[in-house]
Amino acid sequence: MGKSQPQSKSSHHPDLITTSEGLAALLSEFEAAPFLAIDTEFMREHTYYAQLCLVQISNGERAAAIDPLAAGIDLQPLWDLLVRTDIVKVFHAAHQDLEIFLKEIGTLPVPLFDSQIAAMVLGHGDQIGYDRLVRAMLKIDIDKTSRFTDWSRRPLSDRQISYALDDVIHLAAMYPMLSTELDQKGRVEWLADENAKLADPATYQTNPDDAWKRIKVRSMRPAPFRRMMHLAAWRETEAKKRNLPRNRVMRDETILDLAGSNPAKADDFGKIRNFPGGGNGKLVAPVLQVLKTVENMPDSTLPEAKIESRTARPPVAVMELLRVLLKHITDAEGIAPRLIASADELEQLALDDDAPVRAMSGWRYDVFGKAALRLKHGKTAMAVKGRHIRLIDIDE
Repeated sequence: MGKSQPQSKSSHHPDLITTSEGLAALLSEFEAAPFLAIDTEFMREHTYYAQLCLVQISNGERAAAIDPLAAGIDLQPLWDLLVRTDIVKVFHAAHQDLEIFLKEIGTLPVPLFDSQIAAMVLGHGDQIGYDRLVRAMLKIDIDKTSRFTDWSRRPLSDRQISYALDDVIHLAAMYPMLSTELDQKGRVEWLADENAKLADPATYQTNPDDAWKRIKVRSMRPAPFRRMMHLAAWRETEAKKRNLPRNRVMRDETILDLAGSNPAKADDFGKIRNFPGGGNGKLVAPVLQVLKTVENMPDSTLPEAKIESRTARPPVAVMELLRVLLKHITDAEGIAPRLIASADELEQLALDDDAPVRAMSGWRYDVFGKAALRLKHGKTAMAVKGRHIRLIDIDE
C-alpha cells in the first residue's frame, strides 16, 4: 500500500484496529475461518484511484474495522490473509472493493463470493442493493445516516464505525443462507462465469484506447471522431498519471469541442468551451501535440462514422415474443433476466440462431436458449390462461 498521511486523532471504539499489534491479534482469530465477509469504505471524489479509508471484516462471530490511514500500521499481514485460497472472501457488489484490493495487494483475494450475484440467481431482483437484500433476508432496516460520510477524516465517530461494521455483520449472516439455497437449488455452477470475471485482473484494467466510449456522442464524422478518440486516450493517461478524476483534467464537452474545431495554435484555445487556462493554459502544448499526431495519421486509420442503429433489425414480433419468453422463464425460475440475456443479446439471437451470446451455451441454454430457438422456429407456441402464460409444444 502507498504511504498514508499520519493521523493525529483516532477513535477509541473497541472494534477499530489502528495498530500493527492490534491487527495481529485480530487476524489470529480469523486464521481458521472458512469465510470472511469483507467491505471497504473509500473516497474517490478528488482522485482517479480510490483512496482506501477503512476495511471491515467479519468471520460471523467477530467483526472489526481496520484503519489503513492509522500512522505506522503494517497491513501486510491483512493482505496475506486475504489472498489465502482456503478462505472464501464474501462481498456485496464486489467490483469496486476488488479494484481497490488489486491496486493495494497486487493480486485479487480469491476465491470470491458476491452476494449480489448470488441474490440475482436466487430471484431477489436485478442488481439488488445491499439494504434491500438485508431487509428481505434478515428483516433488518439499515441505518443510512452515515452513508455519505467523508471516510478520510479522523477521528471516526462511534456511529460511523458501527455503521461500517453492520455491513459485514449482516453480510456474514447472509452468506450461509445464500450458499445453502444455491446448493439446494443446484445453482452453484450458475455463478461460475460471473465469478470468473470478478477474479480476472483484466476486468479492472482500463485501456486508454477505449476511454472514448465513456463520452456520450450522438454522431460524428470520421475525422473529428478520430480526434475525439485520441484526446480521450490522452486524458485517461493524464488522469492516471496525476491521480485526478477525468473531468478534473478535461471535461467531456471540452474534448468534443476540440475534436470538432481542431485548433492549430494557442490563440485558438480561447474559443474552446471550458478549456483549462484558455490559450495560456498548461495543457495547450500537449493537446496540440495530440491533434498534430492525429492529423499526420494516414486516412486508413480513420474510424467508420458512428452509426446509431444496426443495419439489420430483427422483426418486432420476434423481439417481443423473446422478451415475453425471457420474462416468463426468469419469473418461473426466480432469477434476474439480466443474468440470461441483455436487450442487445436478444436482438442478436432474434437475427441469428448461432449468435455468440451467453444464452446459447451452458446453463443459460438449458434454461432459456433452447426454448428461444423452439419459439423462433414455430415448435413452441404461447398461450394465455387466466393471468398466466403457458408454453405449448407443437407437434411436427
